[in-house]
Amino acid sequence: MASQQKTILIVLFIALAAGVTAQAKSKYACDEPDPASLCTAANTCGSASAPCTIDVTKAGNSSNVRPGIPNARNNQFFCIKKGTTVVWMTSNRNTGFMISFGTDSPFDPDDPIIGGANRQITVKANIPGCYKYDAGAFYPGAIFGMSGGSKPELVILP
Repeated sequence: MASQQKTILIVLFIALAAGVTAQAKSKYACDEPDPASLCTAANTCGSASAPCTIDVTKAGNSSNVRPGIPNARNNQFFCIKKGTTVVWMTSNRNTGFMISFGTDSPFDPDDPIIGGANRQITVKANIPGCYKYDAGAFYPGAIFGMSGGSKPELVILP
């Protein structure tokens, strides 16, 4: 009888563990059912009257994207309202950067965003949705100078 109870307990434990795993949240905001619901005043960058400034930096072998939000962290999920002017820039000297949304850029113009320390790029948030993008930073002329890209996410709100 004791072994039968142990078997039942093990089956129940496995069933509970499987249920918890099935309901675990994705590590990507864009994989959630309603990513826009994750947007708050604390993680929304810019407004109709103030641009959103995004700093792309190189740190060792990686790149970091930091939105102009108080207490922002590198590569954090953030939101931008449609129609907001967005300024992509880097605070690193002698550094270039590239941002690519692939074929689904939410910005106008919808080309890859390529800039540097002396070349800020200004675009307008245009198409609502949740976007994963590639961000890289590099030192011009350096062999093996490109950083490992990061895969940050952002939401363009309607």
